Amino acid sequence: MQDDLLLQRAYRWERERGDRTFLTQPFGGGQVRRWNWAQAIGESRRMAAYLKAQDWEPGSRIGILSKNCAWWIMADLAVWMAGHVSVPIYPSLRAQSVRQILEHSGARACFVGAVDEKETAGVCGSPGLTWIAFPTASENGDTSWESLVEANAPLAGSPVRGEDDIATIIYTSGTTGTPKGVMHRFGALAYDAKILMDMLSLVKPQRVLSYLPLAHIVERAGVEATSIRLGSHLFFAESIETFVEDLHRARPTLFVSVPRLLLKFQQGVFAKVPKEKLDKLFRIPAVNLFVKRRILKQLGLNSVNLAASGAAPLPTDILLWYRNLGLQLAEGYGMTETMITHLPRPENVRPGYVGPALPGVEAKVSDQGELLVRSPMNLVGYYKDPQLTKAAFTEDGFFRTGDVVVVESDGQLKIIGRIKEQFKTSKGKYVAPAPIEGRLMEHPTVEACCLMGAGQPSPFAIVVLSAGERDRCIDPEVRKAMDDSLRQRMEAINDELDPFERLSMIVIADGPWTIGNGLLTPTLKIKRGALEDRYLRMVEEWRAQNLPVVWESPPALPTRPYVATAATEAPPPA
Repeated sequence: MQDDLLLQRAYRWERERGDRTFLTQPFGGGQVRRWNWAQAIGESRRMAAYLKAQDWEPGSRIGILSKNCAWWIMADLAVWMAGHVSVPIYPSLRAQSVRQILEHSGARACFVGAVDEKETAGVCGSPGLTWIAFPTASENGDTSWESLVEANAPLAGSPVRGEDDIATIIYTSGTTGTPKGVMHRFGALAYDAKILMDMLSLVKPQRVLSYLPLAHIVERAGVEATSIRLGSHLFFAESIETFVEDLHRARPTLFVSVPRLLLKFQQGVFAKVPKEKLDKLFRIPAVNLFVKRRILKQLGLNSVNLAASGAAPLPTDILLWYRNLGLQLAEGYGMTETMITHLPRPENVRPGYVGPALPGVEAKVSDQGELLVRSPMNLVGYYKDPQLTKAAFTEDGFFRTGDVVVVESDGQLKIIGRIKEQFKTSKGKYVAPAPIEGRLMEHPTVEACCLMGAGQPSPFAIVVLSAGERDRCIDPEVRKAMDDSLRQRMEAINDELDPFERLSMIVIADGPWTIGNGLLTPTLKIKRGALEDRYLRMVEEWRAQNLPVVWESPPALPTRPYVATAATEAPPPA
C-alpha cells in the first residue's frame, strides 16, 4: 500500500516521467504555462522547504483558498512533503465563512489564489496567519509563491507520510448548517484512487480538465488523487468565459461533472438547435451519427472515453440524452465523509441507479432505510468534535450516510433522498422530494427545482427556467405554451405518485438561484432552508390563484431583487 500513496506516486513520476507534461495552466489571451513532472515536483519541494523552516508542529493545518490551478496541486503536495495537513477552502465562500474555517482548523498559513470576492482574501491577513499568494491572486499576501520558490532550495530526499497520517481536513459545503471538518487519511485517498482505476480499467495516463472545486471530494478524490496515481496530464479552466476554449484545449479523455452543469451544457445545445428538431435528426439514420459526433465535438467532449457525474442526483433523461450522443456517462455516489463508494462499470449503467458498492466497500440498509457504509475510505472523524464523530457511526463501525436508499438484488443502489429533507404534509404523510424533483428537472427548460410542502395540504414545486426560456415567455403565446407544457409534465408525474405525494402546483420563480445569492451551495446543491425562507411566505397567495402553474412575477416585469444574509458567489466555470 505504501507505494500507492500519493506522495510516493508523485516521486515516482518525478523519476520516471520527469520530462512529461503534468500541469497546463491557461493565462489571458489564450496563452498557457506548462510544467512537466520534474518541474512541478521541484516547485513543490522548494515550497515544502520553506514550510519546514517555519518549525511548526508536525500536522499543522495549512489552508488552500483558490480556484483550481496548477499552484493548487503543487501547494497540496508541498504541504504533505513538509509533514502538514491541507485544508481546502471553496473560493466562492464569503469572508465570514472563510474566517470560520481558518479559525476552527487553527491554520498556520493559507495559500490564496483567484477567489470570487476581493474581500475574502483579506481574511488571510489575520494576525498569526501567513498569507502566501499564488500568481493568480488579485491581492498581494505576506509573500508570494514565486518569491518563496526562488528563495528556497528544494527539499532533499523523498519525505513520505504513513497511510494512517491525516492528509486533509475537508469542510462540508453546508447544506444543513455549519460546515464540519472531515478528516481523511493518506490511505483513504490512495485506496479510492486505486479501486476507481481498477474498476474502470484505467492503466494509462489520462487527459483531465480540473474545474469543479478541489475543495469538494468528487474533484479531490476523482480527479486529483486518480491523476497523481496514474501520472495523468491535468488541465485547468481560466474562467467561465473561456471554459469552452479550455475544454477544447484539454480534449479530456476522462471527464467528471455535476448534474447542474450537465444540464446547462444540454440547454446550451437546445438554445442553438431546439430539442424537437434534434429528436427528428436523431431519427434519421443517414445523419444520426454525424449530428451526435458534431454535438460532442462542439462541447469539447469528443475525446472522452469515460464520464461520471456525482454530488447530486442526475435526472434520468439527462443521463440517457448524453449516452445517446455516445458519451459513456455514468452516475456515481459518495459523500465528503465516505469518498466515492458506488459507481457502475460503463457497460452496467442503469438509469436511476448509482451502481453497486466498489470493492472493499461494505454497504447495508438500516431498518429505517438508511444507507450504512464501512470501508477503508471512511473519515477518521470530525475535527475537534468527538461527540459528533461517535454519533455518526454505528456500534459496528458503519457510517450513517443520512440517505434513504433501495438496494437491488444485484447490488445496484438507488438513492431515494436525504432523511432530513423528507417533510410531512398536513395529511401526516412523509414525502421524499429528490425523486419528484428529478422528474421535474427532466423538462428541457427547467434549470433548478425545489419541492416544498411541510405542514401544507399537498406538495408544490418551485422551478427556475433557463434564462433564455424565461426571456421568450415575455410573449403571451410563448408563456401560455410554457404553462401548458409544465402543467402536462406535472399531470404526468402525478399519475405515477401516491395521492399524498401529488403536486398541487408549479411555481415559476424569478430566479436565478446562485451561490452568490445564497440559494446554492458551492457544489451547486440547492439550500432548502434558504429557499423556504424566501418562498413559503407567498404560498397562500399562490394557492389562492387556484392555477396549476403560477409565476412569482410576470416575465415582462423586472424580477424582484433578493440578497441573502449569508451567501457565496458564482459557480465554477461551465
